Amino acid sequence: MNQHPAIIQGGMGAGVSSWRLAQAVSRLGQLGVVSGTALDQILVRRLQDGDPDGPMRRGLAALPFPEMADHILRAWFIPGGKAPTAPYRTTPPHSINDPRELIELCIAANFVEVFLAREGHANPVGINYLEKVQLPHLPSLYGAMLAGVGYVLMGAGIPLHVPGVLDRLAEHQPVEYPLHVTGAREGETTVMHFNPRDYWESDAAPGDRAPLRRPAFLAIVSSSTLATTMLRRANGRVDGLVIETRTAGGHNAPPRGKLQLTSQGEPLYGERDAIDLGKIRDLGAPFWLAGGYGSAFKLQEALALGATGVQVGTAFAFTRESGLREDLKQALLDKARAGDAHVFTDPLASPAGFPFKVAQLEGTASDDAVCAARPHICDLGFLAEIVRAEDGTLIHRCPAEPLSLYLSKGGKAEDATGRKCLCNALMANIGHQQVRCGTHVEPPLVTAGDDLTEIARFLPESAATYSAADVLNALLPG
Repeated sequence: MNQHPAIIQGGMGAGVSSWRLAQAVSRLGQLGVVSGTALDQILVRRLQDGDPDGPMRRGLAALPFPEMADHILRAWFIPGGKAPTAPYRTTPPHSINDPRELIELCIAANFVEVFLAREGHANPVGINYLEKVQLPHLPSLYGAMLAGVGYVLMGAGIPLHVPGVLDRLAEHQPVEYPLHVTGAREGETTVMHFNPRDYWESDAAPGDRAPLRRPAFLAIVSSSTLATTMLRRANGRVDGLVIETRTAGGHNAPPRGKLQLTSQGEPLYGERDAIDLGKIRDLGAPFWLAGGYGSAFKLQEALALGATGVQVGTAFAFTRESGLREDLKQALLDKARAGDAHVFTDPLASPAGFPFKVAQLEGTASDDAVCAARPHICDLGFLAEIVRAEDGTLIHRCPAEPLSLYLSKGGKAEDATGRKCLCNALMANIGHQQVRCGTHVEPPLVTAGDDLTEIARFLPESAATYSAADVLNALLPG
């Protein structure tokens, strides 16, 4: 990893940074990155859709645990796919005591996505995780490492414990990860445990498996303070930093201090939120700039500031290779071409409580009427918080679940105002929308960075779509 890429393809929403997109970018010599969010849920939905052309089955066939792969296929694969009006069967939400079947799904799904992204070339591939989605971390990382992932990127939290986990997983050693628990008493800690060897099959005696390659670890941060914290306090080697500004898509860091809103209702950022690149540079670690850097000019600007390169998300999210639904891609491309594209930084939408960038598009949950028509259901729980109940048990709580249920778990009504179910929307964004009672179809909710307004510039002359290669050609002329 002495030679890092100049361009990192961002890990956009679940399934949008698909294996096809990451493969296309990595084949061309830059860093393709798959999203690691909800890959277990995505795998079982792809299998229930019949796995067209067979990539999921091809990936499972390469998994070094054939019994595990066989169990998953028998449990989830539907030849020819489910009926369009039939609901998807779902896995239970993750918990600190996940059943073995769910842990195996995490291992397998992360393996499959990275394996497919690496097919047909020898260049590194990365995987992106959200630190706040903690419960699946350990088996997910192991599955990705089994497939030879070259980089692990993680943000949306402070991933101080991930470098040490990577060190131990490379040796197939037991690992643990501390969980954030709302309402935990002082001095009280809750820790997840995972032993890779518990999942080895009968033909794999201890010592039979060679050590895995330890991937490079890049922490995604939004301030020089957090960058310094990662480099000085992490429990292992941090190989670089992605410095993400508030113009990037997905979740944004909230403004410092008391939340104030603009006249349009978006969070108001000020001088205190500016990133001190001089301090970042003085840390001496490789760093990439992200959020509004999707052009050749901005790449050269970043390099002149001492960056190793840039991370680009929005431009890649609308390529032919991305996992975003074709109708959503085309509708937003048409808006960008016509000068009508708009992204709203919603301070309320995300159950995580962070500002969330939403592309405004008719028929999606960005429309208040569409959102209001959706029943309040939380059956996936990727963003649910872990809460210590009064009796000491751990429960899961989400402000997008039915209000009465949320209140019964100690939630506050004001914290549920305006919240939207991102989990089901993310599945709908990639064509795996849940169907309820044979009629109600979950609406999508597309996230994009402020660069959405500029994506039409990647279209070749007279073309309606563009590819990952078109983006790289625009960013790296010659």
